[in-house]
Formats: sequence, C-alpha cells, structure tokens
Amino acid sequence: MSFMRPLGNTGLTVSALGLGTVKIGRDKGVKYPGAFTIPDDRAVIELIAQSRNLGLNLIDTAPAYGRSEERLGQLLQDRQHWVIVTKVGEEFDNDSGDSHFDFSPEHVRTSVERSLKRLNTDYLDCVLVHSDGNDLDVLNMGTLDALNDLKKAGLIRATGMSSKTVAGGIDTLNQADVAMVTYNLTHDEELPVIEHAAARNKGILIKKAFASGHLHNQGKDPVQESMNKILGTAGVGSIIAGTINPQHLRENVEKARRACGE
Repeated sequence: MSFMRPLGNTGLTVSALGLGTVKIGRDKGVKYPGAFTIPDDRAVIELIAQSRNLGLNLIDTAPAYGRSEERLGQLLQDRQHWVIVTKVGEEFDNDSGDSHFDFSPEHVRTSVERSLKRLNTDYLDCVLVHSDGNDLDVLNMGTLDALNDLKKAGLIRATGMSSKTVAGGIDTLNQADVAMVTYNLTHDEELPVIEHAAARNKGILIKKAFASGHLHNQGKDPVQESMNKILGTAGVGSIIAGTINPQHLRENVEKARRACGE
C-alpha cells in the first residue's frame, strides 16, 4: 500500500495522511486534551507549505470549524494541488461557541455555495454530510440527494457522509462515493463500513485515528501502532489528522510513510 492512494472510484488520489484544520478556525467547544491558540496567518501559511513539502495533498475543513474555510480560501496557494474536503449540515457560532444542525436540501445548496466562496474555488473535491449521529434520519431527509444533484451540476467531485453508525456508513456508500468513519486502536466498531467500501471500491476517510489525542497508554508508540493498523486495512484512503504543530506533522507523516512500507 503506497502513501498516495486512490479514494475509491472517485478518480481522486489522496495522501495517506490529510491535514485536518479545525484548529486554524475554532478554539471553542473542541474536545482536545490540551489547550491551544489559533495560529496567525503566517503560521498557517507555513503549516500548509510544510504539509505540501512532506507530500500531503489532502486538506479537511468544514463550516463547523469556525473560520477555517475562510482562512484556507485566503491562504491556500496552488488550488490544483489540493484535494479539499468540506462538509454540510453542522453550523458553528464563533461568538457563542454553540453548534446547530440543518440538513434540509435548501441549506445544503446554500452551504455549498458559501463554501465555494469562502474557499475561493469554483469546485469542491469532496463534500460530506456532517452527521449529528442520526445518520439514517439525515439520509431520509434528502441531504445526500441534494449533494448528488450539486455533483451532477459539476460543483462537487465526490459526495458522502462523515457518519457515526455502521448502518449510516453503509447506506451512505450505497448512495454516494465516500464515508468518513472513526477507526483507531480502541475503536473498530465501524470496520464493517470499511469492508463494505473495499468490496465496492468506494472511498474511506478516517477520523479520530488517535482518539483526538487521547490514545495514551496504548503500547509503546500508540500513534505508529494506530497508523499501522489503519493504513494496513484494505479500503482505507486517508487518515485526517488535525495538527497545528510542525513537529507533530513531520512525525505523523514519517509514521504514515512507515505504515505504508515506505
């Protein structure tokens, strides 16, 4: 398994590690073990440049990540290099720190148009429904249908859901291109979704690969062990890892490459 991988049958090729950007846009209501400060523009530009130099081409954002989309639109150079994943459904208020959800097809269209503007691009590589946990209810609301219509219109290259249940992940893959699932050393309940994707050549992105920084006491090098497990699983495209620490980024890429046998 190489470091650059196909994302199912989407036609997109992604690095085995993608950069998650919640920390460049939002510092309220997040579940990381340590406090952090949102980096300034120069630090974000350097982090993106470092990511690219280390071989990454995948970047993950969302409207729920505060100012993340807007900042990427201003600071991301060379749009063609990047596979950009964003989401619809969850909204975040930077002032109050509260989230709310809107899965209506109307909101999907509004949200995608806003993401295109914020990200300063005329297409989105992948847009996922940002589930609130009630995956099947959301799918029944026509949320994914609305995304698929925007895909037909040429605004989106791949659609799917950041799901929270096995049934929701599998149903997503039957209707769309990609599921983003939780998978790590201590959580493999969603493995059936990955297996379903592998059997049908659908795309899988992994979230919470290191349990949002809570993987302590899981062996000598929990990050390497988690990478080995995840990237050695057939069907996995990429791990989305959110970091604003250049040293962590470098170490994560080294470990991902090692897990890919490079």
